[in-house]
Amino acid sequence: MRNGLPADEVRGQLLEFVTSLVDAEPDPDEDYFERGLVNSLAALELVTFVEHRFGITVRAEDLDLDNFRTVNRLTGFVLVKTAG
Repeated sequence: MRNGLPADEVRGQLLEFVTSLVDAEPDPDEDYFERGLVNSLAALELVTFVEHRFGITVRAEDLDLDNFRTVNRLTGFVLVKTAG
């Protein structure tokens, strides 16, 4: 837990959103970009969801695909951004 956000809760919310986005439940370490489940529009929806749900700003320098390619990586990104 960092600053009151439990990692499991963040991961669960992200997994739920990604599942609805790709119409499948990916493993938290599954690269949904590599599998072709996420296109550029879906990636934008993912960024927008993260910003609104967790109250963070995703800056241009944060738009490294590695931050967004799996639920676990995205969870880590959110936890770092909310801790800052």
